[in-house]
Amino acid sequence: MSDSAGLRGWLAVYLKGACMGAADTVPGVSGGTIAVIVGIYERLITALTSFDPSSLRLLARVHTAEGRAAVAAELVRMDVPFLLVLGAGLLSAAATIATAMNAALQLYRAPTYAFFFGLIAASAVVLYRYVDVGTPRRIAVAAIGFVLAFLVTDPSLSGSTPSTLPVLFVAGAIAISAMVLPGVSGAFLLLVLGQYEFVSGIPRAILSGILEAIGGNTAPLLDALAPFVAFMSGALVGVFSVAYAVRAALRRYREATLTFLVSLMVGALRLPATEVLVNVGEVTAVSVVSIIVPATVGIVAVLFLDRHTDDLEY
Repeated sequence: MSDSAGLRGWLAVYLKGACMGAADTVPGVSGGTIAVIVGIYERLITALTSFDPSSLRLLARVHTAEGRAAVAAELVRMDVPFLLVLGAGLLSAAATIATAMNAALQLYRAPTYAFFFGLIAASAVVLYRYVDVGTPRRIAVAAIGFVLAFLVTDPSLSGSTPSTLPVLFVAGAIAISAMVLPGVSGAFLLLVLGQYEFVSGIPRAILSGILEAIGGNTAPLLDALAPFVAFMSGALVGVFSVAYAVRAALRRYREATLTFLVSLMVGALRLPATEVLVNVGEVTAVSVVSIIVPATVGIVAVLFLDRHTDDLEY
């Protein structure tokens, strides 16, 4: 393969990662689904689960030419270059879209949450096709999922979970599971955990910190980097723990797992619905349209995506 062909291949991987990042930043749209669409889902899962702890022993010989060659070969075997390029695309797009979503929440809170409501509701409807609540156990699982999400998204608890470094670490570990779970968005999981708004503001905080650092004040940058590092560290740990657990659950208890996820989505609709009602202001024709239109756009976006991916196997 020529250098130009190789470069085009890595650029394609980067752009596919960017598509995943853009999707997973919006509640209700799954980066895992995008991975299926662009044809890298199987490769991604294989790469994420190919790490062998015994490979760390090779680092003891990294000071020799043979050792470095062995490490390089092992990195290629685990498809680390693919993960790095894909991750770069994912992070760059996620940072951009997250900043836009954070700004939208600040300026147009009710319409933005109406958009989220449409996305999540349509995603629940789409996933419901794969759910069979035909046994007492699955009914119990559905009830648990609904009640859990309904209670966690209680308006009285809004802001009660502080965005501390440990909380962000756990949120990152949970949100990353969406990478191996087509149909569920990492942003949706952050929304349920009450961390979406804070996490979506991290890129803008880092950018502001960089500008401050150029002027000689590094404190804001350090303050912005701490939550970012905590969140990404949790995501890294989650790849090798939560992601494995989710995959195992899908393999052994597929119906129950999907039932729980759909019920989680339905119960979590309480949050965007409440935010819309609280922030819509006076009910007028204009305010009603400002809610109905973004909600409809969200519904149509998910249904359109589902229509064009209906024949894909997860």
